[in-house]
Amino acid sequence: MTRPMPGGRRRVDKVLAPEFAADLDTLDLPELRARRHEAEQEEADLSFLRRMLHGRIAIVQAEIAHRAGQETGSVVDNLGEILADDSRSTRGSGRHLSVEPSRVDEHRRDVEQVVADATISDVEARTDDELHEAVARLRAHEAEVSEVRRDVQAVMDALTAEIGRRYRVGEASVDDLLTPGSGA
Repeated sequence: MTRPMPGGRRRVDKVLAPEFAADLDTLDLPELRARRHEAEQEEADLSFLRRMLHGRIAIVQAEIAHRAGQETGSVVDNLGEILADDSRSTRGSGRHLSVEPSRVDEHRRDVEQVVADATISDVEARTDDELHEAVARLRAHEAEVSEVRRDVQAVMDALTAEIGRRYRVGEASVDDLLTPGSGA
């Protein structure tokens, strides 16, 4: 995951471009909904990437703890417990997302690139220094992804607020959603 780039062609670049959430009151309702859906899809993808990073961090930290004598059994033996650890925050933004991640393979490659060595999956074969370095890189990447995700959520909030405003003031009607072919 690289930060959004002005003029970039990725969805995150488009969603976080200033013009994407500018002058929302001038857009028709179908366009507003389409933009909100696009932002929601990007949020789902970023949330998935964060979960992958959290899991990878937990695995590497478990190996570090095992080597320090704080954990018994190998990472492989305890993998289910490591990934289901209730001490890690599993609370998200409290948002209900109606879409599934769309770029699963891309995100998996992204995590592998962060650690710059696909063999990090074999944590038992890594040195202590390699493990600590991997955790630091993963945490830094997770922080970057989280920041971009918060920016996407702010765009989504602006789009949702404008749609809600239109319903409140009567510029949009729930009846439009029930009319076949309304495009809403």
